[in-house]
Amino acid sequence: MLRNRLLVGHLVALVLVACGDDNDATRTQPLLPEDAGEVVIDRFGEAGTLMVRNETNGLPEPGAPIDFDRAPFITHGLGPDGQRVGYYNFDVQSTDPAPIYVLFREGEATPLPAQLNIVGTVPGQAGYNDFWRVHRVTVPRAYVANAATSLEQLVAAGYEIEATDKLVNCPIVPRESSARLRLNGADASLTQGWYQDQVVYYFNFEERALAGTQVPLAGIYVTFNINPGQAGGGPPSGFRAEADMDQTHNVLTDLPGSRGYSPLWSVSPYDNADFEKVHDLPSAASAGILARDVATVNCPVVETGD
Repeated sequence: MLRNRLLVGHLVALVLVACGDDNDATRTQPLLPEDAGEVVIDRFGEAGTLMVRNETNGLPEPGAPIDFDRAPFITHGLGPDGQRVGYYNFDVQSTDPAPIYVLFREGEATPLPAQLNIVGTVPGQAGYNDFWRVHRVTVPRAYVANAATSLEQLVAAGYEIEATDKLVNCPIVPRESSARLRLNGADASLTQGWYQDQVVYYFNFEERALAGTQVPLAGIYVTFNINPGQAGGGPPSGFRAEADMDQTHNVLTDLPGSRGYSPLWSVSPYDNADFEKVHDLPSAASAGILARDVATVNCPVVETGD
């Protein structure tokens, strides 16, 4: 009798493993975002290149909300025809996108409702990038949203993961950060995601669809209050601007409506002695270029005018 009971118990366990837990290596109950912890995000420590916190510059502390609608996070420059534009500054980023994992149930063409996207890195860690290459993860039809909340769980579950050619610009920032401007009335709210069972928050910039295995580049000509190579020169001195205004003569080679546009800009500084002469792309290109392609920075355009 005991032997029979043990055999029955073993069979029941096999049935439960085979049929009762379609979430595989994920938890048996979903983790609700409101019940999870949050990652403390610091964009101005190890993650910073041009914007690094020190005792005097007042950059926000780790985890503190960032208002990107204030200097030095927003710049007013010029388009190729001299039109005034505004763009955010999200510091240096690579052309190598990081993977972001988007879950789809088997046979469905739209992402799983309520499931937060999953990332495997955050600012300050190896491989992080504001630009992400979307990876499609196929889960069983019985999968419950947010049963998986980390890359490690996706891998352990053995789900099919396919790298797509879709790229997205989604900078991870502290909770309650704000960047209110978007072209064409696009949504400026924060989106939640998962990183190692904790919640992260990120913006979405969709002024132009991006695709490929590498983030495309556009160009920008910039000039500083003090030229690079001089004491205190380059980015620490700030962009040169018109008197009593925040209008720089930084000139973009492309705008969102053009084929060559990308929010990832390759930066070429020009001599600030030519500041008054520069008012559009031809005049910027003919200025005294001090260096070419010195950095690639994430600067999505969010305002265009005359």
